[in-house]
Amino acid sequence: MITPNPIFGTGLHAIGGISAASCYMPFEKVKNWTWEIFWIVQALFAWLIMPLLIGFFTVPDLFTVLAKAPASVFWPALLLGAVYGFGGLSFGYAIRNIGYSLTYTISIGISAVLGTIIPLILKGQLIEQFTKIGGDTVLIGMIASIFGVALCGRAGFLKEKFLSSKAKDKGNSFNMKKGLILVLIAGSLSAIWGVSLEVGQPISDIAAEHGAGNFEGNAKLIVSSLGCLLTNLIWFGFVTFKNGSIKTLISVKQTGTKRYLSNFSLSALAGSLWYVQFFFYGLGHVRMGSFQFSSWVLHMSMLIFFSYIIGVLMKEWKDVNRKTYITLIFALLVLVTSFVIMTYGSYIGELANGTH
Repeated sequence: MITPNPIFGTGLHAIGGISAASCYMPFEKVKNWTWEIFWIVQALFAWLIMPLLIGFFTVPDLFTVLAKAPASVFWPALLLGAVYGFGGLSFGYAIRNIGYSLTYTISIGISAVLGTIIPLILKGQLIEQFTKIGGDTVLIGMIASIFGVALCGRAGFLKEKFLSSKAKDKGNSFNMKKGLILVLIAGSLSAIWGVSLEVGQPISDIAAEHGAGNFEGNAKLIVSSLGCLLTNLIWFGFVTFKNGSIKTLISVKQTGTKRYLSNFSLSALAGSLWYVQFFFYGLGHVRMGSFQFSSWVLHMSMLIFFSYIIGVLMKEWKDVNRKTYITLIFALLVLVTSFVIMTYGSYIGELANGTH
């Protein structure tokens, strides 16, 4: 039996947020590989190798657990994971058009809202969860989080606009219209990942019966991840065969042994970091007690918060004007406040349940 501890759970979500915010940083060091090849390797680690490896060591009788999963749970979770895969594709292409900051903020912001609300609607628990003790406080925290995300988006927009106005390069690839369409698709479909994990919960329950304890979520993660992997491999396999870049992955001679190993390792690191976020998401989720529904918006908000913190530390914001920087700082303060409010709401709710 896992004792609910929303404060500790929030801390675990924070670790997952840091991992997620930094997972694409290794790509900056990849040389002589196209973005598509980088994505294929990171996808293999994010959605196949790491889920199976960690699942094997943390879930007793893993393959027995998966075999016991009802078809009515396994296939919907897999298919929803595959749908999320299209969101990942759109996310990557959106970055090329409107930059890292705007893509992360808008898409993850949409995902945070939809990924929380849709599962509650499907379960018929929307009103119930927000009207119980602590639920209203959690709702206020969620609204504050959404406001903070919107402010981050505003800061990102001001940054892109300011830097674009200073750029002399007329070949700037910034395309707000195209990028916005892609990011809306990415955000909407990314929310499906949260739904996929909710649908796959019975698989985690089976894992718990086999003694998985805190790691029960690693079982359902394998199923959702496999669906996501299939979508990405089919798409990027087609793209890389069409443009001929697949040769750089299957032939060491194309880049040289040293560069190949470096690129492969960096891509594998990116995929592993992506997976680690949901490893800690699962650990944090089970500790949120009766307020587990808040995990998704909390995790997504943490992701955005730390992506901006990393951007500041890497001096990505050093050339912006004062108005943009003040907007960013205020946005981050609002997000931190929202984390505290949601955690407090979950905590007093658990106190009322007599778990502390």
